This record gives sequence, C-alpha cells and structure tokens, in this order.
Amino acid sequence: MIRTPEQLVADLETLLRPLELELAEAWWESNTQSSPAADARRSAADLARRDALSDADVFAELRAAREVAGLDPLVRRQLDVLFDAFAPNQLADDLRRRLVEGETAIEAAFNTFRGELGGERVDDNTIFEILRTSDDSELRRRAWETSKQIGAEVGEQVRELARLRNEAARALGYRDHFALALATGEMDEDRLLATLDEVDRDTATPFAEWKTAVDTTLAARFGCDVDELRPWHLDEPFFQDPPASGAVDLDPVFAERDLEALTLRTYDGIGLDVRPVLERSDLHARDGKSQHAFCIDMDREGDVRVLCNVQPNERWADTMLHELGHGIYDRGVRPDVPWLLRGAAHALTTEGVAMLFGRLVRDPEWLANVVELPANELDVLIPRLTEARRAALLVFARWVLVVTHFEHAFYADPESDLDTLWWDLVERYQLVRRPDDRSAPDWASKIHLAVVPVYYQNYLYGELVASQLDATLRARAGGIVDRPEAGRFLVEEFFAPGATLRWDHLVEQATGEPLTAAHLARQLA
Repeated sequence: MIRTPEQLVADLETLLRPLELELAEAWWESNTQSSPAADARRSAADLARRDALSDADVFAELRAAREVAGLDPLVRRQLDVLFDAFAPNQLADDLRRRLVEGETAIEAAFNTFRGELGGERVDDNTIFEILRTSDDSELRRRAWETSKQIGAEVGEQVRELARLRNEAARALGYRDHFALALATGEMDEDRLLATLDEVDRDTATPFAEWKTAVDTTLAARFGCDVDELRPWHLDEPFFQDPPASGAVDLDPVFAERDLEALTLRTYDGIGLDVRPVLERSDLHARDGKSQHAFCIDMDREGDVRVLCNVQPNERWADTMLHELGHGIYDRGVRPDVPWLLRGAAHALTTEGVAMLFGRLVRDPEWLANVVELPANELDVLIPRLTEARRAALLVFARWVLVVTHFEHAFYADPESDLDTLWWDLVERYQLVRRPDDRSAPDWASKIHLAVVPVYYQNYLYGELVASQLDATLRARAGGIVDRPEAGRFLVEEFFAPGATLRWDHLVEQATGEPLTAAHLARQLA
C-alpha cells in the first residue's frame, strides 16, 4: 500500500515519538548520574532511534513524497525535516552501532573525569577559580594543564570517531562529515565560509588592539614580559571570555546573590514564567554529573530542563540566563504546532535567543533593575560595561573562528598533526602564544568536538541573531529588561512558529530583514 504524504508523516510521528522520549530520558540520566547502566541505556536508546531513521524504504518514500505537487506547507515542512533526519542514517548497521558506542563512551568519559592537581581530584569550577583569581603563575600553569588532561584521555577516541563519521559521510556521497552535517542541517558551506571570512575581517583589527592592551596589563600583573605570556595567564582555559582585566570584574556583584532568584526575576520582568523549567532542572555540581551546561526539551509537551553547575559568579550568572533562554524558547512554541515541528526553527535561532539573555549580565539597566545594584556601585561600573560587552563579543567571535576552522580541517584530514594545527589556529585568531615544547591533544579537551560535532558555527550565527533581535526589541519595545512587550514579541513572533519556518525565513519575518552582520558590527564599533 502506497501511503499519502500526510499518512507517511503521521505514521513516522507515531514511530519516532516514543523513541525520542526514551532517548531524552536516557540522555538526561547519563548526564546527571553517569554510570555503566545509565550509559548503556543511553547507547541503546540512541541506537534504537537511529535504527528507525535508517529504513531505506521509508527514506525512498520521503524522497518521493517531497516531489508531490500542491502539498500543504506544513506537510511539506515536516517531510523536509524528516528527510534531513533520515539522510545521515542510511548506513550499514555495524557502522551506525560503532558511531553510537563511540559517542556514548567519550561523553561518559567527560562526565566522570576530574583532573588531578597537586595530588587531588578537582572539578572545572576549581580550575576556573584559580585562573580567575590567582597571581601565582606556576599554580595557574598547573591548573591550566589539569584542564587539558581529559584531552590526553580521549584524544585518540575522538580521532577514531572522526574517521567513522567520515566513513559514514562518504558512504552517503558527501566529501566528509563536515559537509554532511551542514547539508542536512539547512546550512550552506560556501555561505558559512564567507561569513567566517567576514567576521575575521571585521574583528581582526579591533581585537588585536584590545588584546595588545590586555597583554600589557597581564604582563604587569604577573611580572613578566608580554612575550612570556601563555594561555594560563588568561582567566579561562580556552579564552572563550575576556579576562576581567580586559573587561570588567563582575564576580563581586554576584558573590552573595542567588542566581536562581535573579534568573526568575529577569524572566518575570518580561512576562515569561521559567519556574516550570527550574523545578525540573539540576543546577548544582557533584561527582558523576556533567560539568557543562545545557537545556533539553524532554517531550515537546512542556517538560523542559536545564543542567548547570552553578556558583555565584559572573560566568554562571550568564550561563543561567543563557540556558533559560533556550528553555523559554522551547516552552514558547505553540502547542498546536505539529509534534515533528514543535521545537526551535534551528540550533542557531535558539542560540541567538540564549545569547541575547546571557548578554544581560553586562547591561546597566539589568544590573540596576534586576540585581538592584546600588547607584554608587553602578556609576563606577557603567564606563566599563560598554567596553566589556564589546570585548566579550570580540573574544567569542575569535574563539568561534578557531573551533570552526579546526573542525573544517579536522574532517578534511583526521590523520594530520592536529596538535600543531590547533595551536596554529589559536595563535592566528586569538593571538595567544602556544606553550613551549608542548605536544598534547589539547584540542580534544573541548567536549563539543566529540559530542556535538560541527555545531560551533551555530554560536557564530547565534551572535548575529542576538544582535538583530536586540536591535528589533529596542526599536519595538524600547529594550528588554522589564518590558513585557519584549516578551510578547519573542513569544508571538519568534518562538510560537517553532520549526514551521526555515530559520532564515523566520529571522526575516520576525525582524523585517534577512540575517545580517550589520547589527553585530555596530555593537563592535
């Protein structure tokens, strides 16, 4: 019996819905209480979903159904989404199984690993604290090296996983996994590479000028020459954020404050209730739990959760606002949107929303209204906040250039000297001198390369989306903080459609113009 496109979509929703739910539950368990049993459950759930998406006969049906003329737009959109989900899974059973097992094993290693410093096991928060506060260069060096120990632990596994991903991509007719991931993720590779070049051109000079000033300050702090500075003299292991000496130190602002309460207050101020998300979330560090942060929509029915490892500082204030931005997006999709489309239009649109809210930690209005910082303290900070926001954008943009160019080259040739390639890119884009005589897979200590491959470009586009949304909200609502009209705009114009629209169509419809780098460029000027 030949199914109509409508019946095909309905049948596949019935098939995939319980598989997605089980995978979400298993993935949450493996990240919050890692164990061999939890990891086995996650692996089995992931493989079951991929097995369902591997059906060649169904894939052929999808291909044919997309050619039917006069389809309802919602049906066509669901067919497109399903096609992109099935395409990467048209693989031999053994290869698909090895991919799942490899990914699960590496993520489990990250979740349970704690580096050793001075004979003691330490978590990421401890390392961040040393890099943020210590004036002891030798202690900082050892802490930084501890942050890279996981790279030596999993480096060869990550390389083998890249080989498997490339084998899968080539079996499907793609150059490599990088090309496959973009093609099945509604991204154009030529456009991406052109955007990377544009961002490089726009940020290279202002970043170099800013970095020169920061290096002078750091050299004075640590009593060394500028050319003696190394990665451990920065405040963060990967230089994803500017050091306090190159922006503004807001840690004292949050040292005695309840970040959960500040997050609630922020979203209450724009008329959005995040309590249902926080009630289901896991916010504090412990052994056996992922040390990172994420938001997950468990069932597309309202069960949205956040994982964090909160401490009262600027970094985690930003992260809480960021992750709850994902959460309000997931909960803001209209319930009548078809289940297959009941989520963010694209990873880059939900990253854009998350970044829009994460940026608030450096917003004077937010610090005044939400944090209730005394006027005399705020007056001291205000002159530096604009430069801090600019520095954060510059630093993160240059970091994204490192990761995205690395992945492009990584999948082009996983057998190359990746250790050297990584530091070549860090020196080029971040202007950070590599450690002397170091040969180690430092690149592999970045969890995204193994667990969320070919994702970082979404952060770059997310910054563009955040700047464009910010400009739109300032024009329509006068800003974001304590403006319910801003919350209504986001829900009605950006969240509600879910994935019924392609990401580029959604951005243009909501903001009145195609996605552009112009708004970000203005913020960097």
